Amino acid sequence: MKAQYGLLLLCLSLPVLAAEGMDTVTDEVNTTVKETAVAAPSSGPLAQREPENDELRAVPLYEEYELIEWINANRHLQQVRDKDHCQLVQDIEARAEVLRLPAYQFLWGDMLAWGVCVPQQSRRGLTMLWKAADQGLPAALEQLGRYYYQGTLVQKNRERAAPLMQEAASLGLEKAQFTWARWLLNGIGSPLDYPQAYLWLKEMVIADKKQHQQAERLSNALAARMPAHKVKELNNRLLF
Repeated sequence: MKAQYGLLLLCLSLPVLAAEGMDTVTDEVNTTVKETAVAAPSSGPLAQREPENDELRAVPLYEEYELIEWINANRHLQQVRDKDHCQLVQDIEARAEVLRLPAYQFLWGDMLAWGVCVPQQSRRGLTMLWKAADQGLPAALEQLGRYYYQGTLVQKNRERAAPLMQEAASLGLEKAQFTWARWLLNGIGSPLDYPQAYLWLKEMVIADKKQHQQAERLSNALAARMPAHKVKELNNRLLF
């Protein structure tokens, strides 16, 4: 009788134990799911995300417009050496050699040509200046023209210098327009080039008094070499 009673109690307790076991498993699973959700969120500041396009875009070391201003004022090497203390050489090289930005090609070429912050490699520097010139950078055209005219780093070749300086002047670089006018008065180029050089000088807007007087002297000297009716025709064109 006692044996039968014990067997009956065991049978009645089995469903209860099974239910408790399921509850324990369920609690463990729920806990694991919660921990996984915390460890790997699908959104929010901790979530992994693909880099946006903006993050892949190269950020210029200097804004190109300000670098061009330094180049035109001949302050670019001073900026790299004296103000930035040669700390940005690798960035400049990458933007010149890899991204092929013309202003950086000019800067990197000048650094190599004169050994500023890097060992001097004049041939490589001139090659880089030519790359900037081929992309139409007026300062590169002007500097190469001046180098060939003066024989700086290269053999003097004024026939090669003339088209470079004239091209730089045609792109609106005032320094080149002044130089081109002086070269014409010194016998470089052709009298057929006088009218355009005269117009460039007359159309300049110059705040500096000395430069203003210089433009006036050069334009008057060019006018003296042209027929009076041609000068009158050019002056009439300035009115429109």
